[in-house]
Amino acid sequence: MTTDDRPVLALDVGGTKLAAALVDSTGRIREAARTRTPRGPRTDADTLWTALMSLVDIVTASVGPRGVAGVGVGCGGPMDWPTGVVSPLNIPAWRGFPLGPRLAERFSTVPVRVHNDAVCVAVGEHARGAGRGQAHLLGMVVSTGVGGGLVLGNRVVDGAHGNAGHVGHVVVDPNGPDCVCGGVGCLEAVAAGPNLARWAEEQGWRPTAAWGEEHSARELAEDARRGHPVALAAMERAGGALGVAIASVTHLLDLSVVAVGGGLSQAGPLLFDPLEASFRRHARLSYAREVRVVPAALGQDAGLVGAAALILQPDRYWNPAG
Repeated sequence: MTTDDRPVLALDVGGTKLAAALVDSTGRIREAARTRTPRGPRTDADTLWTALMSLVDIVTASVGPRGVAGVGVGCGGPMDWPTGVVSPLNIPAWRGFPLGPRLAERFSTVPVRVHNDAVCVAVGEHARGAGRGQAHLLGMVVSTGVGGGLVLGNRVVDGAHGNAGHVGHVVVDPNGPDCVCGGVGCLEAVAAGPNLARWAEEQGWRPTAAWGEEHSARELAEDARRGHPVALAAMERAGGALGVAIASVTHLLDLSVVAVGGGLSQAGPLLFDPLEASFRRHARLSYAREVRVVPAALGQDAGLVGAAALILQPDRYWNPAG
C-alpha cells in the first residue's frame, strides 16, 4: 500500500464514456466526472485528449496537479504496455496514441500507470467488489467492446504485452461475424452492445435512436423487458456467447469467480439467465462447476477503483518487470 495520503487521480477511457475521479487511500471515490467519448468522422486524437483533460481539470480543481499521489488509468486495448501507448479497437482516433507519456508530462512528479480498462475492472472487483477475498478472478466488461482482466493468486496477470485476459477475442463461433480485430466469430463481434444492436436490426428490430449510439443496446434491453421477440433473442444470443467463452476460460484457468460489468450487464437477468444456462451447459468439469458468475458489484465505478489501485496497491496490481 502507498503511504502517501493524497488522493489518486483515476481515469477510465472507453469507447462509450470517459471518466475521471479522485480516489482516497482507502479506495473510495471522493469526486468524479464523466462524459461521452467523442465520436464521429471529425474526432481526432487531440479532440479526445482535450475531452479527457477537461474531466481531469474538473476533478482536480480542489487539489491541483500536485495534489495527487499518482495517476492510474484504465484504457481500452490493445496497448503497448507498460509504456501506455494505446490503440483501442473502439477508439479509432487513438491508434498508437502516447497516453501514458502525455500524462507523465503533465503529472511529472508522481507515478503514472496505464493498463487495460478491463484489467482495471478486474482489479477493482478483486480489491473492493465481487471478488473480494477470492484469489482467482476474471473481470469482464461488456459494453461497446468486450474485454477482460485476470487476477490469479491475488496478483494481476499481465501477459507478455499487458493484454492477458482479453476474453473479448476468444472465438465463440468460427462461422460467426467478422470482428473489428480482424478475426471471425470473436465474443466481442457477437456480444458487444453495438454489434448486438446491429444483429437485432438485421432481424427486424427497429430502435428509435440512431444505430450505434450508446443507448441503442440499452433500448434493446428495454424492449426485451417488454417482451419484444427479437430483443429477447438478442439477449439470449449475447448471454449464450458469454457463457461459452466463460466456460472455456474457466476450464483453462481454474477460476473462483467471474465478475461481469459494463453497460450491457445492466440488462440484469435478461443477460445473466441465458449466460448462466450456457455456462452450466459447457462448464462440465467438477472444478469449473464451482465457479460463480456474478454482476460486477461496483458497477460503473469498478474501472476507476481498479485504476486507482494500480497506484495504491502496486505490489498486487502493478508488476511490469514480470
